[in-house]
Amino acid sequence: MDGGNETFSSDFTLTGLFTHNKASGFLFSILCVIFFMALMANGVMIVLICRDSHLHTLMYFLLSQLSLIDMLYISTIVPKMLVDYLLGKGTISFMACTAQHFLYMGFVGAEFFLLGLMAYDHYVAICSPLAYPVLMSRWVCWVILASSWFGGTLDSFILTPVTMSLPFCTSHKINHFFCEAPTILRLACGDKATYEMVMYICCVMMLLIPFSVVTASYIWILITVHQMKSVEAKKKAFATCSSHMMVVTLFYGAALYTYTLPPSYHTPIKDKVFSAFYTILTPLLNPLIYSLRNRDVTGAFKRVLASCRGACGVTREEF
Repeated sequence: MDGGNETFSSDFTLTGLFTHNKASGFLFSILCVIFFMALMANGVMIVLICRDSHLHTLMYFLLSQLSLIDMLYISTIVPKMLVDYLLGKGTISFMACTAQHFLYMGFVGAEFFLLGLMAYDHYVAICSPLAYPVLMSRWVCWVILASSWFGGTLDSFILTPVTMSLPFCTSHKINHFFCEAPTILRLACGDKATYEMVMYICCVMMLLIPFSVVTASYIWILITVHQMKSVEAKKKAFATCSSHMMVVTLFYGAALYTYTLPPSYHTPIKDKVFSAFYTILTPLLNPLIYSLRNRDVTGAFKRVLASCRGACGVTREEF
């Protein structure tokens, strides 16, 4: 049996994000808190947007999809990492690694496109409010959503077969906390030219184009805000835009480092840190920055909470 076939029956070993020292338990606890807070914050956002009629708008519908994507892709990475730490081992089968890579690329790819299209939505809302009902109609909303999921799915179907079909004839030890494409590529010993070309094309489509849309949208938003006469409106808009840009820059910046810089710029520690930024921290920051600081969302939270209390009170009276 040749080496390529042996690869499909072999397990990989993930080194993980933790080293078993005194600080590893503390880091494990922090990661648990981040994971459950991310699930809770994004889950609350989805419930609020579904239940409160005041949030039944295009912007909040897209935010609910962002929360859904964040919940899905953080769940493809963190639970496995936490279980591996508790069990003291990091083995993952070839099929499980392939599945994790496929799901991760699909969800993250969908978020790359969705963030770009959400930035365009903000641009239209602020810079062309009168044209907003036409430019961002319900039909456009579904096109935006379908385009995001299609882009992520296409990215998975292109990159996963190319990555996992390479012969892994050296070590099967992945110096990472999940099956990320560039790290897996370092274990391959075959011709990587095809993969590198496909990766370059996908990175241009998946990263650079959405990031360019985000950058251009927020530049025009800032120009429009600067021309506002109201000082209070300027401060509010600048605060909102700066927080949004911070999260977007963190997300896209870490991904651009991972997928576009040459191997000479990479080290295992840097790869883990940058990957943690856009796979673990971003799902927690997105609902906090985009939504929970929003007055509409806090108002919806109070209304839903009041309705729940009222329902409980009625139930007790009937009982």
